[in-house]
Amino acid sequence: IRLPEPGVMEVQLVNGGPEPVTVAQVMVDDANWVHRVDGSRTIDRLERRTITIPYPWVEGEPHTVSLVTSTGLTFVGDVAVATLSPAVDARYLTTFALLGIYAGVIPVFIGLLWLPFVRAIDRRWIDFFLSLTMGLLVFLGADALGEAMETSGLVAGAFQGSALVLLGVVATPLILAALGRWRGGIRHERSALQVATLIALGIGLHNLGEGLAIGASYATGEIALGTFLVIGFLLHNTTEGLGIVTPLADQRPGAGSLLLLGALAGLPTIVGAWIGGFTYSPALTTIFFSVGVGAIIAVVYELYKLFSRRAGAGLTAPLNTAGFLAGLLIMYGTGLMVPA
Repeated sequence: IRLPEPGVMEVQLVNGGPEPVTVAQVMVDDANWVHRVDGSRTIDRLERRTITIPYPWVEGEPHTVSLVTSTGLTFVGDVAVATLSPAVDARYLTTFALLGIYAGVIPVFIGLLWLPFVRAIDRRWIDFFLSLTMGLLVFLGADALGEAMETSGLVAGAFQGSALVLLGVVATPLILAALGRWRGGIRHERSALQVATLIALGIGLHNLGEGLAIGASYATGEIALGTFLVIGFLLHNTTEGLGIVTPLADQRPGAGSLLLLGALAGLPTIVGAWIGGFTYSPALTTIFFSVGVGAIIAVVYELYKLFSRRAGAGLTAPLNTAGFLAGLLIMYGTGLMVPA
């Protein structure tokens, strides 16, 4: 439900059921209301319609829109806080871009400042931070999977939300692995910089989902929630830069490489804020979160291979086990600052 201008509501419909549906009545706040449909009132399976309702909605107030079909079935949608829907213009593009910068770009680049520290420490502590990185990523993957399953429940039944999750989670790591072999051959081992790039990619896809949540909250008028999301994600994402630079402890990447890694991990937050603010879609959100989960699975696998070449005892070494658990606990603790 969009509110494109004062006194106007736009209800965007998709028929996700098995049979055609005919819209017979439109009710706003329990009262029948005049409206206009951009096509036939009978909507076939997977067809879309937009209903325009001239209704004097009140800024800051909740409203309920009910659609009654010819068979008596009722479908209800809520406007939690009535506010003008963002338009694609310079003002809102800049606003959502700044929100993405605050929540995703700045904290990632702050995290990259860990690089001089991880270069200076002993080898066993580098292994500790590699384990911690794995813990960070495993938590991010589980968090993204939970978000994907939650948004899949909002997807129209015909689009099979759970199947979208499965496709994203399974297909993404296979595609990344296939691309790696295609470029480097079957025996190709990824370099530390390539592993860091994969980590930045996985984090970036996860941050894209966070941007979606921020943009959608502001677009629907839930300003307080959006503000807390920005603050919470800012604190939550500061630790992600450590995960990117840890594989580079024995390398000397140039400033350009670090800039690209930070951009790959942080800039998707801006893209997500734009998508969430202007064209929020449960199906699209589910796909993005699922692809993020699949990318993180691929990253954890590559990181584990790199880690295994470095640390003889792997994760079973006491210090490395402590690092892995510390990564989980850090993300859990900073996640407490993000409102549900």
